[in-house]
Amino acid sequence: MLYRNLHETGKEPDMGPGGMLHHDEDVGAVIVGFDRHVNYYKIQTAQLCINENPGCEFIATNLDAVTHLTDAQEWAGNGSMVGAIKGCTGQEPTVVGKPSPLMIDYLVDKLKIEKSKICMVGDRLDTDVLFGTDNGLKTCLVLSGVTTEEKLLGEDNKITPDYYCDSINAFFAKEPASV
Repeated sequence: MLYRNLHETGKEPDMGPGGMLHHDEDVGAVIVGFDRHVNYYKIQTAQLCINENPGCEFIATNLDAVTHLTDAQEWAGNGSMVGAIKGCTGQEPTVVGKPSPLMIDYLVDKLKIEKSKICMVGDRLDTDVLFGTDNGLKTCLVLSGVTTEEKLLGEDNKITPDYYCDSINAFFAKEPASV
């Protein structure tokens, strides 16, 4: 019921005198993922569930500050939506996506592979590369997405991948790379 209600756009809570938003008291978890239609109704519903439903979990899929919805600019990412919920609940979410160790711990156990034999490849320093370095993996940053070479090599950057290349296409080069 809550899932259906929150995915309807245009919902507005009654914020007039005596107005209140009723929420589903059976909700046991609020999962915040990227939502192009985030609105006050959804934020308030999440806040009520987390603050008023005993044991309700607050889960975030990621904390990405920005995302690339178009090639023209960066857009506010899921981290901004998580921040809105953190701000009104005072709660920290359990992060289940990168850079949380939950995913790699599951894969290592399931596939019976050593972390030292895994290389995390991605286009973001703050999620992909951080996920790898924080979890004992080799890392390779591809410069075809979010992170630019300028940002990677900039003085302010504190996250360093083991390797970097222009794009994933470098993995399929006809000639072996020199190291």
